[in-house]
Amino acid sequence: MSLKVEVISASNVPNLESFGESDPYTTVTYQGVSKKTKVIKSNLNPEWKETLEFDLAGVAIAGKDQLEITVKDWERVGRNRLIGTAKIPLIELTRGGAQSKDVDTILFDGQGQPLQQSKIKIKVNYNPPPGAAPAPGAPAAGGGGTAGGGPGQEVSVDDGGEEEEEEEEEEDTGPPEIDPATGQPKPKPKKKKKKMGKRRFRGKLSSKPQDFQIRVKIIEGRQIEGSNIQPVCKVTCFNQVKQTRVKKSTNSPFWNETFFFNFHAAPSELFDELLEFTVFNSRKLRSDAMIGSFKMDIGMVWEQANHAFANKWLLLSDPEDSMAGAKGYLKFCAIVLGPGDTPPSMKSHTTQDEFEDIESNLLRPAGVQLRPATFALNVYRCEDIPRMDTAFLQGVKKFFRIGEEVKELVDPYFLMGFAGKEVQSKIMYCNDHPEYNQTLKVGLQFPSMCEKIRLSMRDWDRITEDDTIGTTFLQVSNISSPGDQGFLPTFGPCFVNFYGSPREFSELPDEYDNLNCGKGEGVAFRGRAMVELKTIGGELPEIPVEDIKPEDVLKVQKFMRKRRYKIHAAFFNATMVSAIDAPVEFEVSMGNYGNKLDDYIAPSASSTQPTNAVFDGSHYYFLPWGGTKPCVVVDAQWEDISWRLETLNLFEGITAALESNIEQVRVGIKAKLPTPELAQLLISALDQLVDDCKKPLPTPTKGTHLPTELDTLLTQYREMEMESLIEMATHLRENATDINEALNEAENFVQILKNLAIEPQNSMPDVIIWMISGEKRVAYYRIPANTLLYSKNPLYCGKECGKIQSIQLKYPGQKQEKKTDIPALLRIKLWLGLQSEEDAWHQMQKEGEMAVFAETYENQISILGNWTNKGPMLTRPKFSDSQGKVKLYKEKFVPPPGWDWEGDWYINPELSMLYDKDAGHRTFIDDVYECQMRLPGTNWVESSRPWANVKGDPMSSKGELELPAGWIWEDDWQIDLNRAVDEEGFEYCVEATMGGWGPVERRYHLCRRRRWVRSRKLVENVKQKKEKEKQLQAATEGWEYAPLFNMKFHHIERKMDLVRRRRWHRKMVNLEPGAPCFFSLVDQEDSDDEDEDQMSSLTAPRMFIVFDKPFKYQLRAYIYQARDILAMDDSGMSDPFARVSFLTQSMRTENIKKSLCPTWDQTLIFEEIEIHGDPRTIEAQPPEIFIELFDHDTFGEPEFLGRAKAHPMVKLDPSDARSVVLQWYEIKRGKESGGELLAAFELFLTKMNGKDLPFVPSKRGELYAVPNGIRPVMQRTAVEILCWGVRNMKKYQLASVTSPSIEFEVSGNVVKSDMIKSTKRNPNFSNPHLFFDVMLPKEELYMPPVNVRVRDHRQFGRKPTVGIHVLKSLEKFRVDPVMQGEQDTDDSQAMVSNGPGGEHVVDMPEEAGGPGAQTKEVVDYEDLDWWSKYYASIGEFEKCQKYLDRGLDTITVFDCELEKAESHGEFLDFCETFDLERGKDDDDEESNIIGQFKGLFKVYPLPSDPNEELPVKVLGNVPSSEPEECIVRIYCLRGIDLQPNDPTGLADPYIEIKLGKKKVDSRDEYIPNSINPVFGRMFEVTTVLPLHKDLTVRVKDYDLVSSDDLIGETVIDLENRLLSKHRACCGIPKSYYLEGPNKWRDSKKPKEILEDYCSKNRLPGPMFYGNNSAKVGSKVYKLSEFETTKPNSPDLGPPEQRLALHILNTLDIVKEHVETRPLYNPLQPNIEQGKLQMWVDVFPKSMGEPGPPFDIKARKPKEYVLRAVIYNTVDVILDETSITGEKMSDIYVSSWLQGLDEKQKTDIHYRSLNGEGNFNWRFVFPFEFMPAENCMVVKKKEKFWSLDETEQRLPAIFMVQIWDNDKFSFDDFLGTVELNLNNMPMPAKRASSCDLKQLPDITMGNMNVKTVSLFEQKRLRGFWPVYDERDGQRQLTGKVEMEIELITKDEEEVRPAGKARDEPNMNPVLEEPNRPETSFLWFTSPFKTLRYIIWANYKWYFIIFLVVLLLVLLLFLFIYSFPGNFSAWILGN
Repeated sequence: MSLKVEVISASNVPNLESFGESDPYTTVTYQGVSKKTKVIKSNLNPEWKETLEFDLAGVAIAGKDQLEITVKDWERVGRNRLIGTAKIPLIELTRGGAQSKDVDTILFDGQGQPLQQSKIKIKVNYNPPPGAAPAPGAPAAGGGGTAGGGPGQEVSVDDGGEEEEEEEEEEDTGPPEIDPATGQPKPKPKKKKKKMGKRRFRGKLSSKPQDFQIRVKIIEGRQIEGSNIQPVCKVTCFNQVKQTRVKKSTNSPFWNETFFFNFHAAPSELFDELLEFTVFNSRKLRSDAMIGSFKMDIGMVWEQANHAFANKWLLLSDPEDSMAGAKGYLKFCAIVLGPGDTPPSMKSHTTQDEFEDIESNLLRPAGVQLRPATFALNVYRCEDIPRMDTAFLQGVKKFFRIGEEVKELVDPYFLMGFAGKEVQSKIMYCNDHPEYNQTLKVGLQFPSMCEKIRLSMRDWDRITEDDTIGTTFLQVSNISSPGDQGFLPTFGPCFVNFYGSPREFSELPDEYDNLNCGKGEGVAFRGRAMVELKTIGGELPEIPVEDIKPEDVLKVQKFMRKRRYKIHAAFFNATMVSAIDAPVEFEVSMGNYGNKLDDYIAPSASSTQPTNAVFDGSHYYFLPWGGTKPCVVVDAQWEDISWRLETLNLFEGITAALESNIEQVRVGIKAKLPTPELAQLLISALDQLVDDCKKPLPTPTKGTHLPTELDTLLTQYREMEMESLIEMATHLRENATDINEALNEAENFVQILKNLAIEPQNSMPDVIIWMISGEKRVAYYRIPANTLLYSKNPLYCGKECGKIQSIQLKYPGQKQEKKTDIPALLRIKLWLGLQSEEDAWHQMQKEGEMAVFAETYENQISILGNWTNKGPMLTRPKFSDSQGKVKLYKEKFVPPPGWDWEGDWYINPELSMLYDKDAGHRTFIDDVYECQMRLPGTNWVESSRPWANVKGDPMSSKGELELPAGWIWEDDWQIDLNRAVDEEGFEYCVEATMGGWGPVERRYHLCRRRRWVRSRKLVENVKQKKEKEKQLQAATEGWEYAPLFNMKFHHIERKMDLVRRRRWHRKMVNLEPGAPCFFSLVDQEDSDDEDEDQMSSLTAPRMFIVFDKPFKYQLRAYIYQARDILAMDDSGMSDPFARVSFLTQSMRTENIKKSLCPTWDQTLIFEEIEIHGDPRTIEAQPPEIFIELFDHDTFGEPEFLGRAKAHPMVKLDPSDARSVVLQWYEIKRGKESGGELLAAFELFLTKMNGKDLPFVPSKRGELYAVPNGIRPVMQRTAVEILCWGVRNMKKYQLASVTSPSIEFEVSGNVVKSDMIKSTKRNPNFSNPHLFFDVMLPKEELYMPPVNVRVRDHRQFGRKPTVGIHVLKSLEKFRVDPVMQGEQDTDDSQAMVSNGPGGEHVVDMPEEAGGPGAQTKEVVDYEDLDWWSKYYASIGEFEKCQKYLDRGLDTITVFDCELEKAESHGEFLDFCETFDLERGKDDDDEESNIIGQFKGLFKVYPLPSDPNEELPVKVLGNVPSSEPEECIVRIYCLRGIDLQPNDPTGLADPYIEIKLGKKKVDSRDEYIPNSINPVFGRMFEVTTVLPLHKDLTVRVKDYDLVSSDDLIGETVIDLENRLLSKHRACCGIPKSYYLEGPNKWRDSKKPKEILEDYCSKNRLPGPMFYGNNSAKVGSKVYKLSEFETTKPNSPDLGPPEQRLALHILNTLDIVKEHVETRPLYNPLQPNIEQGKLQMWVDVFPKSMGEPGPPFDIKARKPKEYVLRAVIYNTVDVILDETSITGEKMSDIYVSSWLQGLDEKQKTDIHYRSLNGEGNFNWRFVFPFEFMPAENCMVVKKKEKFWSLDETEQRLPAIFMVQIWDNDKFSFDDFLGTVELNLNNMPMPAKRASSCDLKQLPDITMGNMNVKTVSLFEQKRLRGFWPVYDERDGQRQLTGKVEMEIELITKDEEEVRPAGKARDEPNMNPVLEEPNRPETSFLWFTSPFKTLRYIIWANYKWYFIIFLVVLLLVLLLFLFIYSFPGNFSAWILGN
């Protein structure tokens, strides 16, 4: 099948030339593949008549496909210019059968406007594939897979091949097409219409620093621009720079160098940094040395498949000169490795055609070059910028009355950054709301590989460094879209919000400054900026900053229209509060509205009343709001962008519904539901998705909303995606066959929806809740505004709008990672909406009454025991706010308009004042200090304060302390001796106020004290408690007392109290709905502070929801057990207990000693929980339960182990029959996992309908147990344990672990192993089989963990625990029981001996007289080394052709470790290895593992009747555990991409083998300067298994002076390989050879191995019938089945052995192989440092001597000689002009082999006047070459001081250059040709037929050139073209006639030849060149100069001159002699 496009002609083509006419050519593009016609010179009506054929690779044309036609004007210099374009839909060709179409269409210009007169004529022929169905009709929406845009439109780059997505199933299979934009496979053609391009989303990245390694491999360059350049490539990765070697005189350098960059950084920061490739010409000065560059961000590499670009090409360009076009191509690989990642291969593709298709693998947009573009950011204004500078100078000016009004203390300027470039606006001094009205422009090459545009505001400082105010980022992928219908980055006009550190200014350094730079989550609003982004294509900015025109500023004003919004919040509970030192309040703010600590903001009711936290009776604190729940309201004004946020809410709702449905299906899979039920769940989920996607998107309301251009484009994009989702979901519903595959596809739908739910133009700031303690901000929580936004349409309402939610506050900045406690837990209801829609909030408050109060505090001071509110000592106004900052006199309050008073002022004490210090406690210890003093030299007497508290404040004596009501004393007063005191309980110091108490009395001590304690117990009932509260409230009259106003208040007056206050409230009622409730206070008469006047002119009331009465509940927490919790003690255990917190109560479980899998089996009952609100609301949204686990320590605070969250099952009717189920809850400690908790929770509504609650569970001692209906159902179970041994035990308490035993604990049952006498002799247990008969849960969900505890038996009976392991669950070890008799069914057939006689195969010798009668055939293996087998196995056939021709066996090469290969199961079939741990798992320590336990578990049910017979033991057949002496052979082949350790970016690797205490290495034969070394070494070591089971293979870097560095190591468990049933000790080959590279090397013959296998696996057999058939088990094998033809090799072994080997190859045992093992370094434990290909053979000596080892020595190169005879040059350009005006050149030829760089030159052919040069000159180049690998081996020192030669393997490229010789200046370069000896273009026979078409050229598309290998041809003679590359185009500059011959070193000795024409001048004999006589050097041959230069050019001048001279002489003689002769003649006559 094919698509043929015949480009016939064009007419009336526009003329783009100033002189002459256009030179048109046509490009046809289909599915991203472009083909060109020839160029028609100077013709406006060109006729091409050229057919272009597209290979469709078996894929039929889809109805949406089209052809893109581009007509361009060809330019010799500069870029080709666009004439016109056209698009031809192909839908007519899809009707079925062969189709043809004639097209005569007009062209469109670059702006999309039609060129009416210009037409193009084309014919399209299409042959569909067999069976291709006609495609359904579809509108032609765009081209195929190209990333090219429509006319005049730029496009975005496609990352990961997602730029074009199709919407339906693939029509056909076949090889995937490659997208030329990215080199990724393109989606196959689909059936439906095309969508807009997929956008790239990076998602949220972690801000936690991690180890990363970035590997960059620079392979080669092609067509680097420039003449005779010496290129070098520099790679810049973030802040590290590395560069390649310099390559001499080439435009196609081959580097093949790898660089490693190691970073410890957060992904969110690292992935935004740049990776830049720059190619320089090392010959030039630094200023103009750069040829081209390419930039991308590191995150782009991370987003690719496997986080890697493999063998991609980069288009290099000049960033300064965008019109210069391509500067060359660079081939590279790049990998970003995170912890635990496996790096993909960076191996270059091997291809016969070296000139591979760069276009299909190029990182650039399809069909176009990089185009210049400009990001133009219009910055209009900024708002709400916080103060950044000190007010010192302002204070000085104010004091001296200098200057004008107070100025804002910030000098902001705006900064835009992209791809490493920055541009900033002007600085606006002293302005927190600057209006810039400037355009910032950044130039780029479009499409760019960088993803983020950074916007930041900074504060200018005169002296110090400028401060960052805030930073935000615009993701390019969010504001643009690739594809034909995509759009360029565009944004706004819209506000962007900035977040960072808290706004409050501090003179001290801010610990949260990093947040302002965009690192981490900002905790506070920092301002906003009105910006607009446009992308201008085709130009770079000339001026980076310009002012915006006034008319453009006016156009944007409409986008700044504000509307009034309200944020309502109702606080129901604040629990687990950590701040207990000062009153706590919560502030709600949005933007800067509601910020109570900002002086510039009008006050609002944005914070709750300050309340002291109260103890909950167990551990935590809560705010006692009772039935009066505080409410806050914040008034704000924002732009109305509700339709944008409603769109987000719609998508989030659809996503949440789909995720919920997917989770239901997953739960069904876990519950093992029948497939039809699962299918029904999936179908209903897809049906709901289809229905949801049909819901309409919100649209902007005309007149209210102002959509931007981006809004319109995003709406189109989203609608297309929704249609696509409907089609994909419908297709999946109809065609899904596999549940898991369908679920994966549904997960893709979720990701698509999440990508759609991104709104870049979200100008509404987040709502932030702060917890403030005193004046300090403690913790925060950020909530996106859209989740709270109210909409009349429920579909568009925010998911949390008006709903009660639980919010766990966070510490700001880095504190969140360091602290483990929760700052506070809130139950809160939030609402955000327009002020006009506020009624919706009030209608939601169906429970409780909304009350608004005016609030003021009355303040008094104690003077001489009398309380007064007058006098200078009172530092606060008589009436003020809670902070005492604002005067608030009761009589000054005036109700706001629309409000009125209800009742008079009344005292309303703050609720926490009603709680005493013993509140919540069941028991309490009272203490009082007895204080004494003395003067020096006197006795101790009572102090002036005889009784005091711990702070020294006076107290009543211990006898006067009264017992509170409801309490009883438990004991009498006692002296506390459990402290640092003397025997009388005294502690001493010099002065009580200074502290420094100590237990020893000194003479200088003047004060002493001792502590008396007495405990009491709570016995009061609820009635007494209520009565007590009423009495307290009445007695105190609402006063709160404190020593000072800034200290914590309490309700009972003490002797030290000097101040008091009480709170007054007055209720207000609303007369006009929606009226603002802020008070305007009448003028303050006695105020002299202007600031205070301003603050008090407006004040906010307090709001509450008041509930009549609470509902009472009982919570039952069933805490059953936990597993795999963290170890916190040094012993490797913990003493865990759990604290359960629910609202205002908390309880704790008992301590479980020394366990990581504690079983508490305890029910915690929370009585009398008061919850306000409708019980049905509580049932729908129950409060969260927090369970925190701690490790109990005898001394010090308990250590935090982790936290889990749960919701209770709510039962409003106690008789509810539903049963709660135990569930596993994940325990988290910060971001790490802390195990799992098995628990369940029930919440009962008490005293409802008079029904009683269910009976409490039975007690176990004092504790309630988990009841039977909830705890797991148990069954009798067998647990078999193979306790094989321990390995690698580290020392414990400085002593070795030599005599260990193991305890296994399962569900409280313990079984112990016997003791190992000495691990040094035998680390295995002598009786390894152990058995449990225990009761275990029937359900696998509840299967308990197994605790494995290793104890060491030491002197004096000590048995310390030296290591532990926790096996989470035994479920994976569950097997079916085998009853007696079942396993013996086939035993009767088991026969190990040979069976009855059968047929025999006899290898007969050939008959006498035949060719082989006398001698046995000898096979020549000389050229067949082991590496031939290796290369044949990995597919590098060009390196092993002879081996393949013989048809010999290959081996398996694994790309991973052998144990991780498929079906091997890590060789854990006999026993597994379990790591033993000890002590705390400290992150700073390298490893917590102290050894291993080797063993296995099997679990199966037992009969419930103990009298029934038990099943057969599964682990009964165990081999001997005695040590075995073994021979170990380690074959190390080669290293791959090793981490370099030298500054050169290379390493000097060698192998070190460590096995036990034995070490061997190849240090003396290290490989210098290589990171891909070929080792080719075999090491043989003798060892004893299992004493030394761990084989460590290290790759180290050789250093001459310092110690050798470790590159990486790998560890192999030899014991597992030896014991495995897979027989991994020696891989078996495919054939049984007695000689050759596949010679048998095992110590046992195949027949013996087969017998052993059958014996171990309880298989009957093998039974041999003769030597050609055998029976194993129930199957009979015949030799003829495996060997269909008679073997032709005489080296094959006997038939029965061959048959046994063939049978073994069908079994699951390890075959002959090579494994690829990753290397790791302890310094970077999770980052791979490279790979090592190797294998290991293990031969137990008890089985006999093994066969000879393989010879794997590395291949050695052969020596060759290249002879090149330069005969002549022809048509060389004449570069100079002689003094006589002639064009001429002094020609010589220079040649070398690339890499060797040893240049040889001919002599000079002087004064060539016609471009011809004659030389007859021989070049001789000896070199080393590997024919098998087609590469030249170059060994040379990198620097003259280098110790070793570096070996490089390079392509053998022969360079020939022609130069013009100059004596007094540098020689001039004329031209070059590069000839690859393996792939040489054929020479021309004659000079006239020699041109550039002989050479391949990517640019001109000339790739199909006839080539030949010189290694096969041996000799070539003819003409080759020589060219110079100028302005990106090749120009023919001459032709060289030469003969090239390749011979071996041996042949050279037989046929010698000297260089040039030196002796021996033979093979061939070279005569002196027959040069013209004009060829000479002028100043060395003056006579020749006269003859050939002067005479040849001026002879006629000389002749004329001589003739004239003679005539003049004759005339002179005549005149001279005439008078005399004449007179003589006269006289004579």
